[in-house]
Amino acid sequence: MSELSEADAANELMRLAKQIAHHDRLYHGEDAPEITDQEYDALVRRNAELEAAFPDLVRADSPSRKVGHSAAASPLSKVTHSVRMMSLDNGFSGEEVGEWLARVRRFLSLGESEPIAVTAEDKIDGLSCSLRYEKGVLVQAATRGDGQVGEDVTPNVRHIADIPEKLTGDVPEIFEVRGEVYMAKQDFTALNAAQHEAGQKLFANPRNAAAGSLRQKDASVTASRPLKFWAHGWGAASEVPGETQEEVVRAIESWGFPVSPHFVRLDGEGGLDPLLAHYETIGTARPDMPYEIDGVVYKVDRLDWQARLGSVGKAPRWALAHKFPAERAETTLESIDIQVGRTGKLTPVGRLAPVLVGGVTVTNVTLHNRDEIARLGVRPGDRVVVQRAGDVIPQLVENLTPDAEREPYVFPDHCPECGSEAVAEEGEVDVRCTGGLICPAQRTERLKHFVSRGALDIDGLGEKTIDQFFALGWLESPADIFRLKDRRADILALDGWKEKSVDNLLASIEARREPDAARLLFGLGIRHVGTVTARDLLKHFHTLPALREVAERARNGEDEAVAELTAIDGIGSAVVEALGDFFHEEHNRAVWDDILRQVSPPRFEVETKDSAVAGKTVVFTGKLETMSRDEAKAQAERLGAKASGSVSAKTDLLVAGPGAGSKMKKAAELGIEVIDEAGWAAIVAAAG
Repeated sequence: MSELSEADAANELMRLAKQIAHHDRLYHGEDAPEITDQEYDALVRRNAELEAAFPDLVRADSPSRKVGHSAAASPLSKVTHSVRMMSLDNGFSGEEVGEWLARVRRFLSLGESEPIAVTAEDKIDGLSCSLRYEKGVLVQAATRGDGQVGEDVTPNVRHIADIPEKLTGDVPEIFEVRGEVYMAKQDFTALNAAQHEAGQKLFANPRNAAAGSLRQKDASVTASRPLKFWAHGWGAASEVPGETQEEVVRAIESWGFPVSPHFVRLDGEGGLDPLLAHYETIGTARPDMPYEIDGVVYKVDRLDWQARLGSVGKAPRWALAHKFPAERAETTLESIDIQVGRTGKLTPVGRLAPVLVGGVTVTNVTLHNRDEIARLGVRPGDRVVVQRAGDVIPQLVENLTPDAEREPYVFPDHCPECGSEAVAEEGEVDVRCTGGLICPAQRTERLKHFVSRGALDIDGLGEKTIDQFFALGWLESPADIFRLKDRRADILALDGWKEKSVDNLLASIEARREPDAARLLFGLGIRHVGTVTARDLLKHFHTLPALREVAERARNGEDEAVAELTAIDGIGSAVVEALGDFFHEEHNRAVWDDILRQVSPPRFEVETKDSAVAGKTVVFTGKLETMSRDEAKAQAERLGAKASGSVSAKTDLLVAGPGAGSKMKKAAELGIEVIDEAGWAAIVAAAG
């Protein structure tokens, strides 16, 4: 630092404080990071180096004095932690771990021969959470926030199976269990696949998925997400059940909490070497672990020593996070290909000159979307940096080629598969093909959706059969399904088909010549038009031609048509735009006309029965155990009730399953009648 003047150091510290605060807000407050953990760590480390070299320049807003991000902007209620939730200092090499051990030894005035026992466990990449138990019963859960004030997520954590409502065993009067809410890799992949299928925002990584799922105002969203928890420490406690870190963690485990399967106590014999050996063991196992980790955490085992060591700034002296390094390499981006997914999303894929990163030869890298290409400024021919941080999918993290050397990459505005327009809806970054049913990249998946249980529900026409018939050129659009009757002999000639199976298939198809109009509309796979939305639309328009007429007028900008659509309960601008985009494409209009020449859906009418809830507004909350939420809403509709998604003064009845949270509380405040699922079943049965 000798070459850096005090003025330059002050300016750099100011820039770092602003940069780190910006990234803290994105990571902790919005679950939408712009940079990798390694890039963030580099900023924090540079700040620490400057502060060490220029201690008189440490700022009041220094990142070294802060933990996480303020919860002030969060819509959730605030919780003040009775014991501050701290962060951890990081080490990035064996030498730094050795320096940490030496500092502990010096601070405690220990001789060189006296062992320092530590615990070591993998550092899971999750969201910190504190769980307060009184007399063994969960009374409050809070996120870390800025360490002093967090967000109240009590209703939400009640939906996490790993978190017990009541503790077993000998439990202190008051005890706060602290740990991480996380999402397993497999669950994260499945969630993002579902998000992609539904046309919703994808999560960047499991940590952000977990954070976004937990920090919800509506606890039912949390209930629908596969969150997990494990404990690694504690906060306020009327009594601590042990004299060492290991003893207390094992006590917490005995009360019913998962802890790290890699949690060990190292007795201090051998000094630094056993710590680094455990670090290597966990690092080797890391790719095969079911969850994401980013390092190993060491903690001094003796609690009396922890108390003496105390903390400095935002971190305890008695703990250290030994982070895993990112694995990077330079290569050339040879081309950018556009892949079209089954929902029409255009995903750019970078084709790389082969490069070895972390023992794996990388040739492809996802570029995510149009905005990511613009942010990186990449073009074919650029020299780039590729990173693997233990992930299966590598990231392109830096462009090394100056902007002036090449024209910017132009993202396509038409689908490379079918030539239809490719557009991004307002407020979204994903560009999608509007070709829908005529796009080859989407066609087979759309056909599978068309015959699925929630749509036309055609028995015998499964995925393999659709793929087989599509490959033979027999199925290209939904209407072709109803023309299969003319191919009976052709189907019978295929391996594995017998007369009975062919006749059963054709009979199933013929039985759908007069389909439910809402099921048919849902089966066409129009974006944002799910089963409930399709029914809402048909309850208003009754026929598909009437819906199309108004949707096309709305597309042409007729205010009256837009107003008619948006006046329908549950229909917003996204649905109106999606309908307009669908009918704007000539290909889609042709598919629509073709299928309606093959089938004759009757006028859509909702048959209702006299019931105890006719004319009333019903809300369902919590986990329904005998039916899906859509089925429950359909039942309410048949009984003449209106199913709403939120509790208000207009709500007449709340049906609450296990895990009901904020809606139950609000219903109690408003004096609304609450029944369980069995009570609802009795109402349905009484209506006949």
